[in-house]
Amino acid sequence: MPLNIPDNLPAIDVLRSENIFVMTQTRASSQDIRPLRILILNLMPLKITTETQILRMLSNSPLQAEITFLNTHTYTSRNTPTEHLDAFYTTFDHVCNKKFDGMIVTGAPVELMEFEEVGYWRELSMILDWAQTHVQSTFFICWAAQAALYYYYNIPKYQLPRKMFGIFHHKLLQPNFPIARGFDEEFLAPHSRHTEVRREDIEKVVELDIVVESPEAGVYLVVNRERRQIFCTGHSEYDAGTLAGEYMRDVAKGLDIQIPKNYFRNDDPTQMPIVRWRSHASLLYTNWLNYYVYQETPYDFINE
Repeated sequence: MPLNIPDNLPAIDVLRSENIFVMTQTRASSQDIRPLRILILNLMPLKITTETQILRMLSNSPLQAEITFLNTHTYTSRNTPTEHLDAFYTTFDHVCNKKFDGMIVTGAPVELMEFEEVGYWRELSMILDWAQTHVQSTFFICWAAQAALYYYYNIPKYQLPRKMFGIFHHKLLQPNFPIARGFDEEFLAPHSRHTEVRREDIEKVVELDIVVESPEAGVYLVVNRERRQIFCTGHSEYDAGTLAGEYMRDVAKGLDIQIPKNYFRNDDPTQMPIVRWRSHASLLYTNWLNYYVYQETPYDFINE
């Protein structure tokens, strides 16, 4: 799809080098079309990297999307230049009176903290409440999926004995759900997390359905029955080298980190990773945009 993103965003050059059609705001303003309005709450520390990953996932659709990046007011990233945040991000007080067709909330490296201990938890809670009436469908990634399941449905997270780290096999449980259209019965997807949510807790909530599960990594994809919330416990958006970067970082810190499973060729970190999750990742985001955002948004939703 033509992505309508801010002029001069660093991701533009990367995406264009991959033959992805990117439309800057300057060009989009000359077209008489109402694009989907997508809000991305980016909680990851390396925001520029995450921007590129998410925008890449949103690119494989004929639908035009206007992207707005949201940053927390109560916590400022130390890993992203202030100039970048000032140029390309806004805060909740500037969007709280607007409506969006879709919203993506990324993961965050705060899994080992209790939700209420996270510095921006109160602000995130406000955004989650606001999304109920101002966003048609929200896609939650990794920690954000756990946080939203906890906030909306009181589903707890549990600390794992070892980090769930690598590329894992998954099984499609609900092939008739629109979010899963075109999925293979079994596929691979990345995980990188220290905590989990459990099937038995989710099954107690009648509004939720488990669509995909991994025999090793556990619950992967959960959808609420109103199609307003998608919860993904993995990181399908990850680049080829993301897990390698995380692994090398932790090794350099002297942490007890295992080699990511099913990732490096021959499980040898001196060799290149094998990328086997791109097709699923692309389809996941395309299905969300089409069937849960575009097809479900009332015609006058944005102008109400």
